[in-house]
Amino acid sequence: MNYRRFLTAGLALALTASLAVLPAGAANRTPSLSEASQTVNALGIIVGDGQGNFNLNQSVTRAEFITMTIKATPNGDQVGHASTSPYPDVPYTHWAAGYVEAGVNAGLISGYSDGTFRPGNQITLAEGVTILLSLLGYTPQDFSGAYPTPQMAMYHSLGLDLGVQAQDPNTPLTRHDTVYLFYNLLSAKTKAGAPYLTTLGYSLNAAGEVDLVSILNGSMEGPVVASGNWQSTIPFPVAQASVTRDGKAASPNSIQPNDVLYWNPSMKTIWAYSTQVVGTIQELTPSASAPTAVKVAGRTYPIETSTAAFALSNLGQYGVGDTVTLLLGRDGGVAAVVQPSQSATHHVGVVTQVQPGQFSDGHNGTYSADTVTILATDGGTYSYEWETNYFKAGDLVEVSLSGSGAVSLQRVKQSSVSGTVSADGTKLGNTPFASNVEILDVYEKTGVRVYPSRLSGVSIQSNMVSYYSKNSQGEIDQLILKDVTGDMHHYGVLTNVSASGMAGLGESYSYTFDLGGIPGAIPMTSTRYPVEKGPIVVKGDVSAPDKMYTLTSIKADQMQGNDLLAGNQRYPMSEEVAIYEYRDGTYYLSSADRVQEKKLELTGWYDKAPKDGGCIRVIVAK
Repeated sequence: MNYRRFLTAGLALALTASLAVLPAGAANRTPSLSEASQTVNALGIIVGDGQGNFNLNQSVTRAEFITMTIKATPNGDQVGHASTSPYPDVPYTHWAAGYVEAGVNAGLISGYSDGTFRPGNQITLAEGVTILLSLLGYTPQDFSGAYPTPQMAMYHSLGLDLGVQAQDPNTPLTRHDTVYLFYNLLSAKTKAGAPYLTTLGYSLNAAGEVDLVSILNGSMEGPVVASGNWQSTIPFPVAQASVTRDGKAASPNSIQPNDVLYWNPSMKTIWAYSTQVVGTIQELTPSASAPTAVKVAGRTYPIETSTAAFALSNLGQYGVGDTVTLLLGRDGGVAAVVQPSQSATHHVGVVTQVQPGQFSDGHNGTYSADTVTILATDGGTYSYEWETNYFKAGDLVEVSLSGSGAVSLQRVKQSSVSGTVSADGTKLGNTPFASNVEILDVYEKTGVRVYPSRLSGVSIQSNMVSYYSKNSQGEIDQLILKDVTGDMHHYGVLTNVSASGMAGLGESYSYTFDLGGIPGAIPMTSTRYPVEKGPIVVKGDVSAPDKMYTLTSIKADQMQGNDLLAGNQRYPMSEEVAIYEYRDGTYYLSSADRVQEKKLELTGWYDKAPKDGGCIRVIVAK
């Protein structure tokens, strides 16, 4: 079975709180295959083939294993080509010659008595274990008894065996086994007593486990702005990359001009962020000569890059009073600054926030204005200083920006269209979508950008559309929906609900829940939501929801691809489906790999029928 690279939407999820784990303190737990693969992939120890496949059932050669081992050492990714041939059967032109030479010089591996290395021979469990024990600082003098009995005993005692399928020391290792071996190596103690991961510059989390998010943050490169010949900056073919844009799985074609990009070379993964802020520079702190933060439209943003700092300094081209577009990175810092005419000059979207404030006029005076924040159909968030008309959260607005930077905001007249989205997601009814169509699904003052494929087969009624427009070819190029997909809501499990007081006389309710690994609670409220323990949807602010109700269940047979099968029916699973194991009355966040490996009984929970835009949001395994 070929496993694709696990970091698409899945790692956007890992960067938030959706990395599937069991409760902290679960001693010696076996990590899911995706968790282990993501980790060794992020560190560059084991990578997929040209298509991103891990090919986990394939056996591993001596050349491949010593290459993985060297890549698991400090600066192991800097090994170059060998200048000489380390062995007659490993000439300097061999792809692994540099790694074989490095492994031999480090005393991690040796050739055979006949002077050969035999790079294509399959490596056995005992051989692989011995090499990793050497990496941990153990030498032959630390073992007594006939090889490999003491080495295998140490292997088990260090927990290097978790998830490894090979049992006999002479069994050839598969790539599945090497994924787990190297993952386990990271948390194993060296002979000196420290977790091996510390030699790579990382540390274990408070539970004594490998912290994947920390590793991803540490191995992430960038940022670069998607402009000009930006593709040449990425050290792998962009067309073959896994892309996450604004926390959602996307295609390389979804990357738009002026997106801020980060990447992981070994995972061939790109994270793109589209948030832009347009407005007048009101303040540079601590000074214009060396700014570390900039205030635009009433909000202060930290400056993330030296390029942005230079552009905003008194040595650059922008200063207080200039109208600019700030391009924000993944942490909300300013990655780059461009002129308004270089960014999108026309947006349609929903107002998400209006904040009144006092602003400096640059002459020791102040004036009052609103900061209007808009979620646009392109998925970007834009903020504008505005003092002419009053807007409120939830309003649909159109933004026009002149080349000089003058901003115009006006309410959008509602328009509607209806029809069923084709199976291939290319048209709505008889009207085709433009190739670059922008679709925003809105609930109250929140929303999410969706792509036509997400709406495949969905029946769109006229009352489900707030706005649409067509380009000169008669294609739909912008579409704003009214809570069709539900992808902006929160899904998980209600773990407890309790009532206090007397019925009808000031009774109050308390709720606790877990939303895809993020715990939450509403301690005391007079609202009695129609829920009971189990899978739920929360709409609006999780601390004071507009709505909360129980999802609908179906008994499932198995997962297959992105679908959950129940008899002859296929139910699409959300990209962010929350998977739980239910044991002894408690829900534990889990993963697809784990529940399938354990052959647990599955129940899927959905918000509404697929034809209406719904999908499986929660899976409970028993």
